[in-house]
Amino acid sequence: MVGAPELKMGVIASKDQRPVKAITLLGSTGSIGTQTLDIVTQYPDQFRIVGLSAGRNIERLATQIRQFHPQIVAIADAAQLAELQAAIADLDPQPYLVSGEAGVVEVARHPEAEVVVTGIVGCAGLLPTLAAIEAGKDIALANKETLIAGGPVVLPLVEKHGVKLLPADSEHSAIFQCLQGVPPGGLRRILLTASGGAFRDWPVEKLAAVGVSDALKHPNWSMGRKITIDSATLMNKGLEVIEAHWLFRVDYHKIEIVIHPQSIIHSLIELQDTSVLAQLGWPDMRLPLLYALSWPERLATDWKPLDLVKAGDLTFREPDHAKYPCMQLAYAAGRAGGAMPAVLNAANEQAVALFLEEKIQFLDIPRLIETVCDRYTAQNQSHPCLDDILAADQWARRAILAASRKVPV
Repeated sequence: MVGAPELKMGVIASKDQRPVKAITLLGSTGSIGTQTLDIVTQYPDQFRIVGLSAGRNIERLATQIRQFHPQIVAIADAAQLAELQAAIADLDPQPYLVSGEAGVVEVARHPEAEVVVTGIVGCAGLLPTLAAIEAGKDIALANKETLIAGGPVVLPLVEKHGVKLLPADSEHSAIFQCLQGVPPGGLRRILLTASGGAFRDWPVEKLAAVGVSDALKHPNWSMGRKITIDSATLMNKGLEVIEAHWLFRVDYHKIEIVIHPQSIIHSLIELQDTSVLAQLGWPDMRLPLLYALSWPERLATDWKPLDLVKAGDLTFREPDHAKYPCMQLAYAAGRAGGAMPAVLNAANEQAVALFLEEKIQFLDIPRLIETVCDRYTAQNQSHPCLDDILAADQWARRAILAASRKVPV
């Protein structure tokens, strides 16, 4: 019989089980957020929610508050704070409500949290993640832009505060899982797999005429609009190359991309003796999220196991750089270092937003990004501080908007 729970240092514990891990979730109403909450629902004896933040989806956030009873909640759009207050006015007790960027930061560093899941899309996740690290929280990193833009600042802080930075996206989780038990110096190269996105079977000649609805039809994954467009341009894979460089301290020439249409192998590593290790599974973001939250343990699930016979043929091909120029732009930005990856990332975010608003064409995305990165080269610094990175981010967004005005729609 399980002993009665007792409160110890703010963490629920029992005599016969480990303490329940306290989690704050940034970006709770998005794809990463909702799947994280599915995991918390399935494992109430392992995880509990103490903080939530969301962008502007009041209805979904209010439902989450009612189900998970967080202590603190942030709504990033400060103008919607009153609406959120009204949506949960009947709750007792009430969570502590905050708003704006400062509110999201407050959620990220909430004293009771042990792990912060960073599910915010884009560079907006950088400052909250830095705040969580400085507060001594472990990070389940689902926001790749944190390392892409802020790698030179984030990694020293991780080492200074002794926190764990655990990848929670499928590709980097696969690499992390394969590296368990590999001795120092044992890794030769990383192979990042890519589905190829919505246009993997399209000839490059047809891309000039594609629309937003075409680009949002991902063949394998259900994701948010921005990341789905990144998958269509393969910029997501280029950004993952930069993230892998920082996460695993691997030179860029040792990180390669391979198209794997089935999305069953989520990434591979090659060891010094030419052995290749891979992590396989159905396309399901819950698996890397669960591993980031439970590491170094493995929790049993009732999820559909991989059946290799049903999975069928697993195929691979080289990426077409004429079709996907964003990959080479990402490699070039990563090798340039300094704040250039932040410029690349911000330029991509702004260009994708313009495409989703149908203000530019699909092929304008890489053209505009390349133009802006080229313009930034002369002012790039080799050792940027946080202010330099934030300034570069804002500069790139303005530069994309200025360049887009010269592009015929």
